[in-house]
Amino acid sequence: MEKRLNYDNPLIERYASREMCEHFGPQKKFSTWRKLWVALAESELELGLPVTREQVDELKAHIDDIDFEVAATYEKKLRHDVMAHVHTYGDVCPSARGVIHLGATSCFVTDNGDCILYRDALKMVRDRLVAVIDSLAKFASKYRALPCLGLTHLQPAQPTTVGKRATLWTYDLATDLEDLEYRLSKMRTLGNKGTTGTQASFLKLFDGDHAKVRELERRVCEKIGFEKPYAVTGQTYPRKLDAQILDVLSRIAQSAHKFGTDMRILAHKKELEEPFEKNQIGSSAMAYKRNPMRCERVCSLARFVMSLQSSPAMTIATQWMERTLDDSANRRLSIPQAFLAIDAILIIMKNVVDNIVVYPKVIEKNLRAELPFMATENILMAAVEAGGDRQDLHEHIRQHSVAAANVVKIEGGENDLLQRLRNDPVFAKVDIDAEIAPEKFIGRAPEQVDEFIQEIVDPIRQKYPNLNVAESELRV
Repeated sequence: MEKRLNYDNPLIERYASREMCEHFGPQKKFSTWRKLWVALAESELELGLPVTREQVDELKAHIDDIDFEVAATYEKKLRHDVMAHVHTYGDVCPSARGVIHLGATSCFVTDNGDCILYRDALKMVRDRLVAVIDSLAKFASKYRALPCLGLTHLQPAQPTTVGKRATLWTYDLATDLEDLEYRLSKMRTLGNKGTTGTQASFLKLFDGDHAKVRELERRVCEKIGFEKPYAVTGQTYPRKLDAQILDVLSRIAQSAHKFGTDMRILAHKKELEEPFEKNQIGSSAMAYKRNPMRCERVCSLARFVMSLQSSPAMTIATQWMERTLDDSANRRLSIPQAFLAIDAILIIMKNVVDNIVVYPKVIEKNLRAELPFMATENILMAAVEAGGDRQDLHEHIRQHSVAAANVVKIEGGENDLLQRLRNDPVFAKVDIDAEIAPEKFIGRAPEQVDEFIQEIVDPIRQKYPNLNVAESELRV
């Protein structure tokens, strides 16, 4: 029997998709470094530096065949991860060994590499986010007109509809999508800046030709998929970017937490439930339990992401002068794990939304238990129209309401307000049953759902018509 002694990161072992885990894995990271070295060497060749086509071709041929054991041996000896991989790459590209990393400092691969990984990870999050928005909108449309009890302060309030409530969750995520798209549109990369951001090493390579230094940077950025680099930097790209990315991920987590909490409350009220599989066990002790474990997990992971938001904020605040290295260990932890957790959250949300169980009879029962008090204004106006005295009618309703509330709160009985009103002669001319139809109390909720989907969701669907998000099943 195999012993498992080391700590396993639950985000990788239990929650996030294989795609996102691999995206931040060593193969992707160090292959990206090699692609950067290729882009640099090729651009230097194009601009006349002593780099040959054969050397570039050799580098291209060995982008993915990374010997991690050799790299680990080098790093143990050199105590420098970038130089360890320079040597590892050079071992399989002997003719190109001398031009790998030419003119560059470590941040050329670490920071440009991270910008590539973060940009592409944001796109992966964007696609999952769009998929959840689409599913929630479908749910909202389906239940656009199903009346339910509205809650403010978590107390009974004017009725709404199940679909209208779902648009609130959807709109939060649509707003998050706008923020994410904006961040992607403004994202830049480090480029070729050198040890303190002055590009001195590249200027020397090109014998003082400033135009060629700028052109080198432009070409490298173009080859790695960025329109332009950050205008000025120290040794690293501005760590402000990390804070901006975590802000976006935290906002998604905030929206997810709201959704998860609402679903847990509605499950408590037995109105909506997350999917519960045939052989799923809700409790090891209480066999009848149907715990909302998926939404609980959403909330748990969301709190984790929100807590990570502070790390890059403190990092940017303490980046002395042109850079310090106290950002490195923190960034290796906080940023990838925030992406992994958000990935997991959106996978769970999609699973829940696509399979929400709705109990219309319970929803109606809960609504009708509170509706008599809410309907009194309509009943009052109908009685006035039938010839009654408004002030006299108001006092009758007040007395009956107090008595009915005492039955509910003190005696633990059912709300009998409507029966009291039916038995009161002053309301004899009022069709009380007609006045308490739930559809009369939901205002424009169904129409608001339709308008929201048309104005907010449909443009998102049109923007991403061929969305192809890999389905990721829940592993636990």
